[in-house]
Amino acid sequence: MTQASRPRVRIKELLLAASPQAEVFIQGWVRTRRDSRDLSFLELNDGSCLANLQVVVPQAAGLEMVKDLTTGAAVAVFGDLVPSQGQGQKWELLAQRLTLVGPSGPDYPLQKKRHTDEYLREMAHLRPRTNKFGAIARLRGECSFAIHQFFHDRGFVYVHTPIITGSDCEGAGEMFQVTTLKDPASDPTYKTDFFGQYAALTVSGQLEAELLALALGRVYTFGPAFRAENSNTTRHAAEFWMIEPEVAFADLRDDMDLAEALIKSVVGFALRDCAEDLALFDKFVEPGLLARLRVLVESEYPRLPYAEAIRILAASGRKFEFPPVFGADLATEHERFLCEERFQGPVIVYDYPKTIKPFYMRLNDDGQTVAAMDLLVPKVGELVGGSQREERLDVLLERMKELGLSEDPYWWYLDSRRWGSTPHAGFGLGFERFLMTLTGIANIRDAIPFPRTPKSLAF
Repeated sequence: MTQASRPRVRIKELLLAASPQAEVFIQGWVRTRRDSRDLSFLELNDGSCLANLQVVVPQAAGLEMVKDLTTGAAVAVFGDLVPSQGQGQKWELLAQRLTLVGPSGPDYPLQKKRHTDEYLREMAHLRPRTNKFGAIARLRGECSFAIHQFFHDRGFVYVHTPIITGSDCEGAGEMFQVTTLKDPASDPTYKTDFFGQYAALTVSGQLEAELLALALGRVYTFGPAFRAENSNTTRHAAEFWMIEPEVAFADLRDDMDLAEALIKSVVGFALRDCAEDLALFDKFVEPGLLARLRVLVESEYPRLPYAEAIRILAASGRKFEFPPVFGADLATEHERFLCEERFQGPVIVYDYPKTIKPFYMRLNDDGQTVAAMDLLVPKVGELVGGSQREERLDVLLERMKELGLSEDPYWWYLDSRRWGSTPHAGFGLGFERFLMTLTGIANIRDAIPFPRTPKSLAF
């Protein structure tokens, strides 16, 4: 078998090998190189794991070109996996042949030192090669798999909802318009536009997921969402990914149970299957992270009515920037106080005033609150937001009237309440916020490979 036809092996597999292996072929990028009189030592990484593999290159093997390798160069190596002669590693690769696939110049911007997050955000095309951002990328991929596995094992159908929409699910109006008109003001009716009406990027697939749940029973979406909110905070991005399950014949209690089970399942998966990457964040980003994550998995999540949450906040003696009063939404400082100080762990707040929630949430018997819930976690605050949906057509129409919403754009949504409506519930989990919870990173720009924020559209 020639080197070209030999199957490539990933470094992660080699580091887990139980015995030496002959004729191994790997490809990766040079992290460091050091030379002795007769040998050169390369630290090679291929992105499969946090650890590097040491490649020993004997000059006697006719591999003089190794002297020209610099940090960042892409190489292919053919050799034997042998027990390491050094400390801190089980195996090393004794090179027989080495090929320079892609050279790296001396001005390669990632050197063997810790760079600031701000510096690395300016080069999002290279930052996945660093330990921290490589680990985030792997965690993102592994947790995506775990989320799909969670819902698949519970009989959910994975569905795709529109990215381009004519309806504003959240009712906030902060949507990116989609148009082919060179001057949208020239046709305020949009009759000559591509879709013949106003169109925008979706802020949520919830409304469409509801329709599918009322036919399939249990569905979930996992896709991009867009919010034209001119906010440069560490918690907001213009493009983000959302997990949105929807369950027919379900109420608010079922919704809270599902959210708690999802968080416990995926965090537990990460602790078990991504231990090496999480250990990096525990050491360098948030000391004590692993202990905090174990609390998410092992504790019960208290259920706290919104009115009781306001009472606790008002009686805390804490001076908040935004005073906690009934009828106002909880601010991040309130959410973090509840879960970091009062309960010292995750907590679910439910039954919010209807005046601060969207039209589709089910009105409670008191006529003043709706069956909504937020799952709050330490460090981040709100991680999950959901509700039981209003399945009663007459009540839904009255709520829309109160909020000044026209029925016409939602005719299809209202139809679902006319023919076979059932109680149903769902929630939204922002994937980047989940990754912030999982890793302890403080800025959402570091939880997604190529962040989209106001005045930032590079890469």
